[in-house]
Amino acid sequence: MKAVISVTGRDTRGIIYKVSEGCAQSGANILDISQTVLKEYFAMIMLVDIDELNIPFTEFVDKMSGIGRANSLEIHTMHEDIFNAMHRI
Repeated sequence: MKAVISVTGRDTRGIIYKVSEGCAQSGANILDISQTVLKEYFAMIMLVDIDELNIPFTEFVDKMSGIGRANSLEIHTMHEDIFNAMHRI
């Protein structure tokens, strides 16, 4: 199973490290990542494998949101099934 993680906020040093560290600590494996900086704004989307999470998915979502709050970022984690349903015509 997979999840989509989106990250937005002001660009600062170490954003990718902090988010990927949270994934690694939780057992999520990054499959794909795309990021860009638009002037002073950072935007990233990640596709992660969550088959080997060592915490429940809801706790993973909360953990990633907490990383966002601690770093003045918006981090949203969504199960791929929900993401796909939202973007299906």
